[in-house]
Amino acid sequence: MSGKAKVKTNAVRILDSHKIEHEVYTYDTKDGVIDGQGVAAKLNQNPKQVFKTLVTQGKSKEYYVFVVPVAGELDLKKAERATGEKKIEMIPMKDLLKVSGYVHGGCSCIGMKKQFKTFIDESALDFDMFMFSGGKIGVQIKMKAEALKDIIPVEFVDLKKNYD
Repeated sequence: MSGKAKVKTNAVRILDSHKIEHEVYTYDTKDGVIDGQGVAAKLNQNPKQVFKTLVTQGKSKEYYVFVVPVAGELDLKKAERATGEKKIEMIPMKDLLKVSGYVHGGCSCIGMKKQFKTFIDESALDFDMFMFSGGKIGVQIKMKAEALKDIIPVEFVDLKKNYD
């Protein structure tokens, strides 16, 4: 069973407390399909409108969050330009829970243990609403991208790899 739901995660509670309009969707995880493209298909959403949250670390040891379409890939060179870092790398998956408070497949840009500078691919602004993890595997949030500025430090920049 997939669709709109009344589920409370930390990310949802934060949106509720700030009175930010959003929709919560859930999807069945019993089949083990939790990758972004699979989630978009389960929820009958455009994969260009469904985003994944990636946690990285710069050469300076600072952590950064990047939110990119599940149909694309983070361009690390563009990430380095956006942050001013000489080098950016994905953090090891084993460190994700310790750093963010979230597990792989359920990492949300809202409600991390510590708020890191967040960059969202500018293509999120092409849609009335975009979708991203609700902070738990099986939960997605759909909302206006611009509204995130009210609760987290976010910049909208070109982050996707181009395959031209």
